[in-house]
Amino acid sequence: MKAHIDPVPIEARPYQGRRAGLVTRSLSAAIDFGILLIAMAGMYLGLCAFVFLLDPRNFSAPAPPLWGVYAVGYALLTLYLAVCWMGNGRTYGNHVMGLRVVNYDGGRLHPIGALLRAAFCAIFPLGLAWVLVSGANRSVQDVVLRTSVIYDWDVRPHQVREAEAAA
Repeated sequence: MKAHIDPVPIEARPYQGRRAGLVTRSLSAAIDFGILLIAMAGMYLGLCAFVFLLDPRNFSAPAPPLWGVYAVGYALLTLYLAVCWMGNGRTYGNHVMGLRVVNYDGGRLHPIGALLRAAFCAIFPLGLAWVLVSGANRSVQDVVLRTSVIYDWDVRPHQVREAEAAA
C-alpha cells in the first residue's frame, strides 16, 4: 500500500480552499505588479538598444508618451494575468502567496472568463478593496464574474489531485 504524503503544510491545512483576504491578495498583486514593471523596463531598455544601434552617434533615449506607457502596461498586465489564470489558475504572485483563482464551482477559469477578469482587474484594481466589506472575501471582480481567489498551496496539477482523490 502506497503512503499518501500531503504537500500542504500542516499549518496551512485549515485554510486550504478558503477565500483569501485583502492582505494576502494585495501582496500577491504587488508581486505581479513588480513583474510588470520589470518587464516594461526590459522592453524600454530593448527599445533604447535598438534606437542606439540605428544611429549610435546621435543617440538619445526615447521618451514615449505617458498614454503609450499606460496602454502598454495595461495590455501586458491583462495578457499576463489572463494567460496565468487560464493555465494553472495562478500568477507568480499567487504562487508565492499560495493562492489560486477559480470559477464558481472551484474549477479552472474558461479562457474568456480569464481574459475578462484580467481586463477588469487591470482597469479597476481598487475593486480588490471590496474584500473588506464583503462577508465572503470577494472583490468586485469576483462578484461580477463569479470567481474566487482561494488559498491553495498544493502545486500539483488539478488533474493529478482529482485522480488521487478518486483512488
